[in-house]
Parts: sequence; structure tokens; C-alpha cells
Amino acid sequence: MSSTPSPRPFPGPVLVLAAMPEESAPLHARLDAATTLEVPFTGGVSAVRGSLHGIDTVVVTTGIGIAAATAAATWGILATSPALVLAAGSCGGLAADVEVGTLIVGESFTYSIADATAFGYVPGQVPGGPERFEAVPAWVDAAERAALRADADGDGRGVRRGLMLSGDAFVTADIAAPMRERFRAALSADMETTASARTAEALGVPFVALRAVSDLCGPAAGQQFHLELDVVAEISARAVEELARDLAA
Repeated sequence: MSSTPSPRPFPGPVLVLAAMPEESAPLHARLDAATTLEVPFTGGVSAVRGSLHGIDTVVVTTGIGIAAATAAATWGILATSPALVLAAGSCGGLAADVEVGTLIVGESFTYSIADATAFGYVPGQVPGGPERFEAVPAWVDAAERAALRADADGDGRGVRRGLMLSGDAFVTADIAAPMRERFRAALSADMETTASARTAEALGVPFVALRAVSDLCGPAAGQQFHLELDVVAEISARAVEELARDLAA
């Protein structure tokens, strides 16, 4: 990934990746002059291109899971040559102080169920790969500023930045407990973000994530543990819109 954000005026499109149509819908609604792009996939993958506060933006609905995210992100980057790749949508909350609706700003990323520790690798590290995929700090700062504004303008459910996990397993309470033990700093879990981060790094494009917590992975007594997907998708989309507003400034 490049070490600094791209200069103004913003030089290329933003590629926004969301797993499900429900997560893409509030992003589509914000695009001006939206057009559907042809994609080389079957099975629900789609791409819509338009303008978000004057910023050329492509929203790709990738499908769920590591393989789906990798394939769609690879195509999106090669087809549109973005200046930034951004993961949006929902995630599960892992950290004890994360609540449903909290906006998670991805600072680093790893695989939740990858385990090559028998060969000397750290939990989550795939052999030959880094311990963590790291977002460019300046982009994390920019995403956090956008998230804080979106949170203040919404219902104030909070913003956290840090480690996000991804893997092809839905994180139930039974899975969450050992996962928290292995990844003490992890804020959230989903099934796509790390794969997208890895793809962006391999293809030399900056990457950051703005996903909102839809459910808690093993909530404590008394905690609200679930928000409807459309509500969470709207929270994430507001943050994406605020980031685009900054890029257009």
C-alpha cells in the first residue's frame, strides 16, 4: 500500500465493497448519475458506478465470504483502477466495549480461523504472508474523522478503530470466546474484510474499512445484541458519504 493518501484533486475512483445487496442499497441511493456495470460473475455479484459528492465511486456487491470477496475485489481493482478501496457494510462485535451500531474503522486485518502456529506463525497469519495487513495510517485517520462526524449526525453509537478479523465461519458465542482469547485486540469479525485488504495490498491500492456492528458475538447480560441489517448498512453508508465529502473538499 502507498504510504500517504493520494493528492487533491482526488485522482481516481473509490471502490466500495459490500457483501450483500442490503449493505449496498444505501450506497446506491446516495450515488448521482448511477449506472450498472457489466461484471464477469454470476450469483448476485453486481457493480454500480456513480458520483458521491463529486467523487467517482464504484459500489461492488461481492457476495459473502473470503473467496467471493477476493474475486470481486480483484476484478473491481483491475477494471476500475481505483485510488482507494473501502470495505463497507456490517460486522459482528467482538470487543467487550463494542455495542451494536458502533462504527469500526479498520486499522489492521487478519484471518480469524487461520492457524499455522505449528510452523511458527502467529494466529491468523497465513504462511508466506504478514502477521497483519495494515491500512495506511493517514487513510485510517481520514476514515475515523468521517466516522466520527457520521456518528455525531446519527444516533451516536460510537466509533472504534483497530483490528478486524475475517473468516469463513459465522462467529457464534461458542466460537467467540476462544477467538477473543487468541486475538485480544480484535474489535470485530466478518467474512470478507481481510481478504479485500489482502487483495488491495497485492495490487498496490490503499485500503480501509468502515463497517458497523450488526450483532454482538456472545453479548453480556443486558446488552442489546442485534440491529436490523438495513439500519446498520445506513450507519456505514453515512460514514462512507462523509469520507467522500472530505475527498471532494
